[in-house]
Amino acid sequence: MSSDETNMQLLKSFSPLDGLKRDNLAALARKVQLRELSPGQVLFKEGDTEKRTFYIASGILELVDQGKVVGTVAGGSELARNPVAPVFPRRVSARARDRVKFISIDSDLLDVMLTWDQTGTYEVSELQGKSDSGDDWMTTLLQTKAFHKIPPANIQAIFMRMQQINYRAGDVILKQGTEGDYFYVLTRGTAIVTRETPLSKDGIKLAELSVGDTFGEEALISDAKRNATVTMTSDGGVMRLGKEDFKKLLNEPMLHWVSYEQGQKMVQNGAVWLDVRLPSEYQNHHIDGAVNIPLYFIRLKINTLNSNTKYVVCCDTGRRSSAGAYILNERGFNAYVLQGGINKDKV
Repeated sequence: MSSDETNMQLLKSFSPLDGLKRDNLAALARKVQLRELSPGQVLFKEGDTEKRTFYIASGILELVDQGKVVGTVAGGSELARNPVAPVFPRRVSARARDRVKFISIDSDLLDVMLTWDQTGTYEVSELQGKSDSGDDWMTTLLQTKAFHKIPPANIQAIFMRMQQINYRAGDVILKQGTEGDYFYVLTRGTAIVTRETPLSKDGIKLAELSVGDTFGEEALISDAKRNATVTMTSDGGVMRLGKEDFKKLLNEPMLHWVSYEQGQKMVQNGAVWLDVRLPSEYQNHHIDGAVNIPLYFIRLKINTLNSNTKYVVCCDTGRRSSAGAYILNERGFNAYVLQGGINKDKV
């Protein structure tokens, strides 16, 4: 029996996983592993807020409140069929009495899968039929915080409206300076993002892409021409979504607009203004204290930003800043957009 089949049998012993359709359960089984705790080792502490769903497969887990054991969960018992202490923040701590085997699942991912399974006709097998790369790219997307903000019905429609395109190494998927027409998800292979400049006709490298990475959104959001070229560095493929479907189904639910006054209050409480215009525009006029990272450098410089900080993204009109905020939100940041841009508001 394969490890995936073993995982499926194990997952079927838990609630509500036992209610998932077979293909959805199989997709989940490929993303979870059976893990182990040594005696005395802590699974989580009281007050923890990390959204993980835990199930006990074997051994005994003690639930501890203020140093006193207030309950136990024994693998194979009726109690163990349900998630351990599912309320956030955790009201108790959990530690292993003996050797404990457990599984851990991203709670938001599980919630999305359960919602799909129970409210629509979506099944992973239907989507696999559209792509020969399996569901790794889909699960990668679902595990991003960005997709947790999208209504399940929208996600279902997004996947169903995507088109598969195959490429060879060296093929250009999109070219700098052309009109934006599609949003892309890399489903097989690798690619490179480059930007041509007056000093570099061959282009400077902005990013390397792998399975599950997305691109092409900036031009769709800002109604501008492509600001970079994406070239395959190996044989592979993408799934693409048309411009209007992207805007309606994916972009709108992810953007949060604020007025200048609201942005200022957020900054007073620890947020940061992030100006995505060109350095020359920034030097001519900008909001006091704003950090400047041009839109086309966002992917390259994203590691310099603090994922625990809120960002109020701004530009002159709101077009480029909405593209920048989308990229940040897609990668787990908490980003807002200045409504109308700095040219509209008195800054």
